[in-house]
Amino acid sequence: MSRAPLLRLNNDQARRVALRAQGFGRPRPAGRVTMRQIGGLLDRVGLIQIDSVNVLARAHLLPPFSRLGPYDPAIIGRASGRAPRRLVEYWAHEASLIPPETHPLLRWRMARVDREAWTTVRAAASEPRLLEAILDEVGREGPQTAAEVGRRLDPGHLPGKKEWGWNWPPVKSGLEYLFFAGKLTAAGRTAQFERRYDLPERVLPAAVLDTPTPEPERAFAGLIEIAARAHGVGTAACLRDYFRLPARESDAAIAGLVAAGRLIPAEVEGFPAPAYMHHEASRPRRIEARALLAPFDPLVFERARLERLFGFRYRIEIYVPRQRRRFGYYVLPFLLNERLVARVDLKADRAGSALLVRSAWAEDGAPPETAAQLAAELESMAGWLGLDRVVVERRGDLAPELAGAL
Repeated sequence: MSRAPLLRLNNDQARRVALRAQGFGRPRPAGRVTMRQIGGLLDRVGLIQIDSVNVLARAHLLPPFSRLGPYDPAIIGRASGRAPRRLVEYWAHEASLIPPETHPLLRWRMARVDREAWTTVRAAASEPRLLEAILDEVGREGPQTAAEVGRRLDPGHLPGKKEWGWNWPPVKSGLEYLFFAGKLTAAGRTAQFERRYDLPERVLPAAVLDTPTPEPERAFAGLIEIAARAHGVGTAACLRDYFRLPARESDAAIAGLVAAGRLIPAEVEGFPAPAYMHHEASRPRRIEARALLAPFDPLVFERARLERLFGFRYRIEIYVPRQRRRFGYYVLPFLLNERLVARVDLKADRAGSALLVRSAWAEDGAPPETAAQLAAELESMAGWLGLDRVVVERRGDLAPELAGAL
Protein backbone atom coordinates (compact mmCIF):
# COMPACT_ATOMS: atom_id res chain seq x y z
CA MET A 1 0.00 0.00 0.00
CA SER A 2 1.37 3.42 -0.92
CA ARG A 3 1.84 5.91 1.90
CA ALA A 4 -0.43 8.98 1.87
CA PRO A 5 1.36 12.17 0.79
CA LEU A 6 2.73 14.31 3.62
CA LEU A 7 0.40 17.15 4.57
CA ARG A 8 2.03 20.51 3.91
CA LEU A 9 0.87 23.73 5.56
CA ASN A 10 2.23 27.20 5.04
CA ASN A 11 2.56 29.48 8.04
CA ASP A 12 -0.76 31.23 7.49
CA GLN A 13 -2.65 27.94 7.23
CA ALA A 14 -0.99 26.50 10.34
CA ARG A 15 -1.74 29.67 12.33
CA ARG A 16 -5.42 29.50 11.40
CA VAL A 17 -5.57 25.82 12.35
CA ALA A 18 -4.01 26.65 15.72
CA LEU A 19 -6.36 29.55 16.42
CA ARG A 20 -9.48 27.60 15.52
CA ALA A 21 -8.33 24.66 17.68
CA GLN A 22 -8.05 27.07 20.62
CA GLY A 23 -11.59 28.33 20.16
CA PHE A 24 -10.93 31.54 18.23
CA GLY A 25 -12.70 32.55 15.04
CA ARG A 26 -16.21 31.83 16.27
CA PRO A 27 -18.70 34.57 17.18
CA ARG A 28 -18.88 35.26 20.89
CA PRO A 29 -22.21 34.45 22.54
CA ALA A 30 -24.77 37.19 22.08
CA GLY A 31 -26.39 36.59 25.46
CA ARG A 32 -25.39 35.28 28.85
CA VAL A 33 -22.53 32.79 28.77
CA THR A 34 -23.74 29.44 30.10
CA MET A 35 -22.10 26.60 31.97
CA ARG A 36 -22.51 24.49 28.83
CA GLN A 37 -20.51 26.99 26.77
CA ILE A 38 -17.78 27.14 29.40
CA GLY A 39 -17.71 23.33 29.48
CA GLY A 40 -17.48 23.14 25.71
CA LEU A 41 -14.53 25.52 25.73
CA LEU A 42 -12.75 23.52 28.42
CA ASP A 43 -13.33 20.31 26.51
CA ARG A 44 -11.70 22.00 23.51
CA VAL A 45 -8.63 23.46 25.18
CA GLY A 46 -8.19 20.53 27.59
CA LEU A 47 -6.92 22.53 30.57
CA ILE A 48 -6.54 26.01 31.97
CA GLN A 49 -3.55 26.88 34.10
CA ILE A 50 -3.90 28.25 37.63
CA ASP A 51 -1.62 30.97 38.96
CA SER A 52 -1.75 33.01 42.14
CA VAL A 53 -0.87 36.40 40.59
CA ASN A 54 -3.95 38.63 40.86
CA VAL A 55 -2.74 41.96 39.49
CA LEU A 56 -5.45 41.78 36.81
CA ALA A 57 -7.59 38.68 37.41
CA ARG A 58 -6.78 35.11 38.37
CA ALA A 59 -5.09 33.39 35.42
CA HIS A 60 -7.71 30.66 35.02
CA LEU A 61 -10.50 33.22 34.62
CA LEU A 62 -8.93 34.96 31.62
CA PRO A 63 -8.95 32.31 28.85
CA PRO A 64 -12.76 31.99 28.87
CA PHE A 65 -13.08 35.78 28.65
CA SER A 66 -10.63 35.84 25.73
CA ARG A 67 -12.77 33.42 23.76
CA LEU A 68 -16.32 34.00 24.96
CA GLY A 69 -16.27 37.60 26.11
CA PRO A 70 -17.76 38.84 29.41
CA TYR A 71 -19.12 36.03 31.59
CA ASP A 72 -19.83 35.41 35.24
CA PRO A 73 -16.55 34.16 36.82
CA ALA A 74 -18.64 32.42 39.49
CA ILE A 75 -19.32 29.77 36.83
CA ILE A 76 -15.73 28.58 37.15
CA GLY A 77 -16.04 28.50 40.93
CA ARG A 78 -19.20 26.43 40.72
CA ALA A 79 -17.69 24.09 38.14
CA SER A 80 -14.64 23.39 40.31
CA GLY A 81 -16.06 23.85 43.81
CA ARG A 82 -19.48 22.19 43.84
CA ALA A 83 -20.79 18.74 43.00
CA PRO A 84 -21.15 17.50 40.38
CA ARG A 85 -17.76 18.93 39.51
CA ARG A 86 -17.10 19.71 35.89
CA LEU A 87 -13.54 20.82 36.56
CA VAL A 88 -10.99 19.40 38.98
CA GLU A 89 -7.50 20.53 39.91
CA TYR A 90 -4.27 18.65 39.37
CA TRP A 91 -0.75 19.03 37.99
CA ALA A 92 -1.32 19.05 34.22
CA HIS A 93 0.69 21.78 32.45
CA GLU A 94 1.35 23.31 35.83
CA ALA A 95 -1.35 23.45 38.49
CA SER A 96 -4.42 23.37 36.25
CA LEU A 97 -8.14 22.85 36.06
CA ILE A 98 -9.04 19.87 33.90
CA PRO A 99 -12.23 17.98 33.05
CA PRO A 100 -12.72 15.15 35.59
CA GLU A 101 -12.44 12.57 32.81
CA THR A 102 -8.79 13.57 32.32
CA HIS A 103 -7.91 12.87 35.96
CA PRO A 104 -7.43 9.08 35.52
CA LEU A 105 -5.05 9.72 32.61
CA LEU A 106 -2.72 11.41 35.10
CA ARG A 107 -2.58 8.57 37.62
CA TRP A 108 0.80 7.55 36.20
CA ARG A 109 2.10 10.90 37.49
CA MET A 110 0.53 10.29 40.89
CA ALA A 111 2.26 6.90 41.04
CA ARG A 112 5.59 8.59 40.29
CA VAL A 113 5.31 11.23 42.99
CA ASP A 114 8.70 10.28 44.41
CA ARG A 115 10.29 11.04 41.02
CA GLU A 116 8.00 13.64 39.45
CA ALA A 117 7.36 16.01 42.37
CA TRP A 118 9.87 18.67 43.35
CA THR A 119 12.21 18.23 46.28
CA THR A 120 10.15 20.11 48.88
CA VAL A 121 7.17 17.84 48.19
CA ARG A 122 9.15 14.60 47.97
CA ALA A 123 10.68 15.30 51.39
CA ALA A 124 7.34 14.51 53.02
CA ALA A 125 7.68 10.85 52.00
CA SER A 126 10.20 10.46 54.85
CA GLU A 127 7.47 11.28 57.41
CA PRO A 128 4.81 8.55 57.07
CA ARG A 129 3.41 9.34 60.52
CA LEU A 130 2.77 12.91 59.46
CA LEU A 131 1.10 11.82 56.20
CA GLU A 132 -1.16 9.41 58.07
CA ALA A 133 -2.13 12.14 60.54
CA ILE A 134 -2.96 14.56 57.72
CA LEU A 135 -5.16 11.99 55.98
CA ASP A 136 -6.95 11.23 59.24
CA GLU A 137 -7.52 14.92 59.93
CA VAL A 138 -8.89 15.72 56.46
CA GLY A 139 -10.97 12.56 56.46
CA ARG A 140 -12.51 13.44 59.81
CA GLU A 141 -13.03 17.20 59.40
CA GLY A 142 -13.61 17.61 55.67
CA PRO A 143 -12.10 20.14 53.24
CA GLN A 144 -9.47 22.38 54.81
CA THR A 145 -6.69 24.72 53.85
CA ALA A 146 -3.08 24.02 54.83
CA ALA A 147 -3.34 26.60 57.62
CA GLU A 148 -6.47 24.96 59.02
CA VAL A 149 -4.91 21.49 59.00
CA GLY A 150 -1.77 22.87 60.64
CA ARG A 151 -3.77 24.47 63.46
CA ARG A 152 -5.85 21.38 64.16
CA LEU A 153 -3.24 18.68 63.87
CA ASP A 154 -1.92 17.20 67.09
CA PRO A 155 1.58 18.70 67.59
CA GLY A 156 2.75 15.27 68.65
CA HIS A 157 2.46 14.16 65.02
CA LEU A 158 4.76 16.87 63.73
CA PRO A 159 8.44 16.15 63.09
CA GLY A 160 10.93 18.39 64.79
CA LYS A 161 11.93 20.31 61.67
CA LYS A 162 9.97 23.54 61.44
CA GLU A 163 10.32 24.39 57.75
CA TRP A 164 11.11 22.41 54.57
CA GLY A 165 12.30 24.40 51.58
CA TRP A 166 10.42 27.49 50.31
CA ASN A 167 9.76 28.13 54.03
CA TRP A 168 6.96 25.57 53.89
CA PRO A 169 5.98 24.01 57.22
CA PRO A 170 5.89 20.20 57.27
CA VAL A 171 2.08 20.06 57.11
CA LYS A 172 2.03 22.06 53.85
CA SER A 173 4.65 19.78 52.29
CA GLY A 174 2.70 16.73 53.46
CA LEU A 175 -0.54 18.03 51.99
CA GLU A 176 1.16 18.77 48.68
CA TYR A 177 2.73 15.31 48.64
CA LEU A 178 -0.67 13.69 49.19
CA PHE A 179 -2.23 15.95 46.57
CA PHE A 180 0.45 15.07 44.03
CA ALA A 181 0.04 11.38 44.86
CA GLY A 182 -3.72 11.56 44.32
CA LYS A 183 -4.55 10.61 47.90
CA LEU A 184 -6.00 14.07 48.41
CA THR A 185 -7.53 16.40 45.87
CA ALA A 186 -8.81 19.98 45.81
CA ALA A 187 -12.37 20.74 46.84
CA GLY A 188 -11.91 24.27 45.49
CA ARG A 189 -10.10 27.47 46.49
CA THR A 190 -10.81 30.11 49.12
CA ALA A 191 -11.28 33.79 48.29
CA GLN A 192 -7.60 34.19 49.19
CA PHE A 193 -6.79 31.45 46.63
CA GLU A 194 -5.78 28.84 49.19
CA ARG A 195 -6.35 25.27 48.08
CA ARG A 196 -8.96 23.37 50.14
CA TYR A 197 -7.81 19.77 50.44
CA ASP A 198 -10.26 16.88 50.63
CA LEU A 199 -10.51 13.16 49.99
CA PRO A 200 -10.95 12.19 46.32
CA GLU A 201 -14.09 10.18 47.07
CA ARG A 202 -15.79 13.35 48.31
CA VAL A 203 -14.83 15.43 45.29
CA LEU A 204 -14.39 13.38 42.14
CA PRO A 205 -17.49 12.07 40.34
CA ALA A 206 -18.21 8.39 41.02
CA ALA A 207 -17.67 7.52 37.36
CA VAL A 208 -14.14 8.94 37.56
CA LEU A 209 -13.36 7.12 40.82
CA ASP A 210 -14.63 3.87 39.29
CA THR A 211 -12.56 4.25 36.11
CA PRO A 212 -9.84 1.58 36.06
CA THR A 213 -6.35 3.02 36.02
CA PRO A 214 -5.24 2.95 32.37
CA GLU A 215 -1.97 1.40 31.39
CA PRO A 216 0.66 4.13 31.01
CA GLU A 217 0.75 3.64 27.24
CA ARG A 218 -2.98 4.35 26.98
CA ALA A 219 -2.72 7.29 29.37
CA PHE A 220 0.06 8.92 27.36
CA ALA A 221 -1.88 8.37 24.13
CA GLY A 222 -4.96 9.97 25.69
CA LEU A 223 -3.03 13.00 26.93
CA ILE A 224 -1.20 13.48 23.63
CA GLU A 225 -4.50 13.37 21.76
CA ILE A 226 -6.01 15.99 24.06
CA ALA A 227 -2.93 18.15 23.44
CA ALA A 228 -3.14 17.59 19.68
CA ARG A 229 -6.82 18.56 19.60
CA ALA A 230 -6.02 21.74 21.55
CA HIS A 231 -3.08 22.58 19.29
CA GLY A 232 -4.65 21.73 15.96
CA VAL A 233 -1.13 21.22 14.68
CA GLY A 234 2.17 21.06 16.54
CA THR A 235 5.51 19.31 16.82
CA ALA A 236 6.18 16.45 19.22
CA ALA A 237 7.81 18.96 21.58
CA CYS A 238 4.69 21.15 21.49
CA LEU A 239 2.36 18.23 22.19
CA ARG A 240 4.28 16.83 25.13
CA ASP A 241 4.74 20.29 26.69
CA TYR A 242 0.97 20.68 27.10
CA PHE A 243 0.90 18.12 29.93
CA ARG A 244 4.66 18.23 30.60
CA LEU A 245 5.14 14.64 29.43
CA PRO A 246 8.42 12.71 29.14
CA ALA A 247 9.83 12.45 25.62
CA ARG A 248 10.18 8.68 25.26
CA GLU A 249 6.62 7.83 26.24
CA SER A 250 5.28 10.77 24.23
CA ASP A 251 7.09 9.71 21.07
CA ALA A 252 5.66 6.20 21.39
CA ALA A 253 2.17 7.63 21.88
CA ILE A 254 2.52 9.86 18.83
CA ALA A 255 3.65 6.93 16.70
CA GLY A 256 0.64 4.90 17.83
CA LEU A 257 -1.78 7.76 17.13
CA VAL A 258 -0.30 8.24 13.66
CA ALA A 259 -0.71 4.53 12.94
CA ALA A 260 -4.33 4.73 14.11
CA GLY A 261 -5.03 7.73 11.89
CA ARG A 262 -5.68 10.06 14.83
CA LEU A 263 -2.68 12.26 14.01
CA ILE A 264 -1.64 13.28 10.51
CA PRO A 265 2.08 13.90 9.89
CA ALA A 266 2.62 17.38 8.50
CA GLU A 267 5.32 19.68 7.27
CA VAL A 268 4.75 23.22 8.50
CA GLU A 269 6.53 26.25 7.14
CA GLY A 270 8.93 27.58 9.75
CA PHE A 271 8.81 24.49 11.98
CA PRO A 272 12.23 22.85 12.39
CA ALA A 273 10.80 19.39 13.08
CA PRO A 274 7.97 17.22 11.77
CA ALA A 275 4.54 18.30 12.95
CA TYR A 276 1.28 16.46 13.55
CA MET A 277 -2.25 17.67 12.89
CA HIS A 278 -5.20 16.21 14.74
CA HIS A 279 -7.48 14.38 12.33
CA GLU A 280 -10.49 16.46 13.43
CA ALA A 281 -8.69 19.81 13.14
CA SER A 282 -10.50 22.45 11.13
CA ARG A 283 -8.66 24.32 8.38
CA PRO A 284 -10.50 27.66 8.15
CA ARG A 285 -9.83 30.06 5.29
CA ARG A 286 -9.76 33.04 7.65
CA ILE A 287 -10.07 33.86 11.33
CA GLU A 288 -11.90 36.88 12.70
CA ALA A 289 -11.09 37.39 16.36
CA ARG A 290 -10.22 40.00 18.94
CA ALA A 291 -8.76 38.95 22.27
CA LEU A 292 -6.38 39.82 25.06
CA LEU A 293 -4.36 36.75 26.02
CA ALA A 294 -3.23 36.10 29.58
CA PRO A 295 0.46 35.24 30.12
CA PHE A 296 -0.73 31.72 31.04
CA ASP A 297 -3.17 31.26 28.15
CA PRO A 298 -2.89 27.84 26.44
CA LEU A 299 -2.26 29.54 23.09
CA VAL A 300 0.98 31.05 24.40
CA PHE A 301 2.27 28.17 26.57
CA GLU A 302 4.99 27.10 24.16
CA ARG A 303 7.01 30.21 23.39
CA ALA A 304 9.03 28.79 20.48
CA ARG A 305 5.83 27.71 18.71
CA LEU A 306 4.29 31.11 19.35
CA GLU A 307 7.27 32.84 17.76
CA ARG A 308 7.26 30.56 14.71
CA LEU A 309 3.53 30.87 14.09
CA PHE A 310 3.06 34.56 14.90
CA GLY A 311 6.52 36.10 14.74
CA PHE A 312 5.88 37.21 18.31
CA ARG A 313 8.66 36.92 20.87
CA TYR A 314 7.12 36.71 24.33
CA ARG A 315 8.58 36.39 27.80
CA ILE A 316 6.85 36.76 31.16
CA GLU A 317 8.64 39.48 33.13
CA ILE A 318 6.89 38.98 36.48
CA TYR A 319 10.10 37.71 38.07
CA VAL A 320 12.39 40.17 36.27
CA PRO A 321 13.57 43.15 38.39
CA ARG A 322 11.56 46.27 37.54
CA GLN A 323 14.50 48.12 36.02
CA ARG A 324 15.22 45.24 33.64
CA ARG A 325 11.68 44.73 32.33
CA ARG A 326 11.25 45.63 28.69
CA PHE A 327 7.47 45.74 28.40
CA GLY A 328 6.09 45.48 31.93
CA TYR A 329 4.98 43.24 34.78
CA TYR A 330 1.77 41.55 33.53
CA VAL A 331 1.83 41.85 29.77
CA LEU A 332 -0.97 40.47 27.60
CA PRO A 333 -0.58 39.93 23.84
CA PHE A 334 -3.43 41.36 21.76
CA LEU A 335 -4.85 39.12 19.04
CA LEU A 336 -6.57 40.84 16.15
CA ASN A 337 -7.94 38.38 13.60
CA GLU A 338 -4.97 36.16 12.70
CA ARG A 339 -2.11 38.22 14.12
CA LEU A 340 -0.70 39.27 17.47
CA VAL A 341 -0.51 42.99 16.81
CA ALA A 342 0.22 44.59 20.20
CA ARG A 343 0.98 43.96 23.86
CA VAL A 344 -0.23 45.80 26.96
CA ASP A 345 0.82 45.76 30.60
CA LEU A 346 -2.42 45.74 32.59
CA LYS A 347 -3.40 46.19 36.21
CA ALA A 348 -6.83 46.27 37.84
CA ASP A 349 -6.92 49.23 40.23
CA ARG A 350 -9.88 47.99 42.26
CA ALA A 351 -9.75 50.81 44.79
CA GLY A 352 -9.89 53.40 42.00
CA SER A 353 -12.26 51.33 39.83
CA ALA A 354 -9.92 51.62 36.84
CA LEU A 355 -8.25 49.26 34.41
CA LEU A 356 -4.73 50.67 34.18
CA VAL A 357 -2.75 50.30 30.97
CA ARG A 358 0.77 50.72 32.33
CA SER A 359 2.27 50.47 28.85
CA ALA A 360 1.11 49.72 25.29
CA TRP A 361 3.27 48.61 22.40
CA ALA A 362 2.46 47.94 18.74
CA GLU A 363 4.09 45.11 16.83
CA ASP A 364 5.78 45.72 13.49
CA GLY A 365 3.15 45.78 10.78
CA ALA A 366 0.23 46.34 13.15
CA PRO A 367 -2.77 47.53 11.10
CA PRO A 368 -4.13 51.10 11.44
CA GLU A 369 -7.19 49.90 13.37
CA THR A 370 -5.10 48.33 16.15
CA ALA A 371 -5.60 51.14 18.70
CA ALA A 372 -9.35 51.36 18.14
CA GLN A 373 -9.85 47.61 18.34
CA LEU A 374 -7.65 47.32 21.43
CA ALA A 375 -9.55 50.18 23.08
CA ALA A 376 -12.84 48.36 22.50
CA GLU A 377 -11.46 45.15 24.01
CA LEU A 378 -10.05 46.98 27.02
CA GLU A 379 -13.41 48.63 27.65
CA SER A 380 -15.07 45.22 27.46
CA MET A 381 -12.54 43.81 29.92
CA ALA A 382 -12.99 46.72 32.31
CA GLY A 383 -16.74 46.18 32.32
CA TRP A 384 -16.28 42.46 32.92
CA LEU A 385 -14.01 43.20 35.89
CA GLY A 386 -16.53 45.68 37.32
CA LEU A 387 -14.23 48.67 36.72
CA ASP A 388 -15.61 52.04 35.64
CA ARG A 389 -12.94 53.23 33.23
CA VAL A 390 -9.71 52.52 31.35
CA VAL A 391 -6.71 54.74 32.14
CA VAL A 392 -3.72 54.71 29.77
CA GLU A 393 -0.32 55.69 31.08
CA ARG A 394 2.07 57.20 28.54
CA ARG A 395 4.60 54.41 28.22
CA GLY A 396 4.99 52.55 24.93
CA ASP A 397 4.76 53.55 21.29
CA LEU A 398 1.03 52.68 21.08
CA ALA A 399 0.01 54.50 24.27
CA PRO A 400 -0.78 57.96 22.80
CA GLU A 401 -2.97 56.59 20.02
CA LEU A 402 -4.66 54.16 22.42
CA ALA A 403 -5.41 56.97 24.86
CA GLY A 404 -6.94 58.95 22.02
CA ALA A 405 -9.10 56.01 20.97
CA LEU A 406 -10.48 55.75 24.50
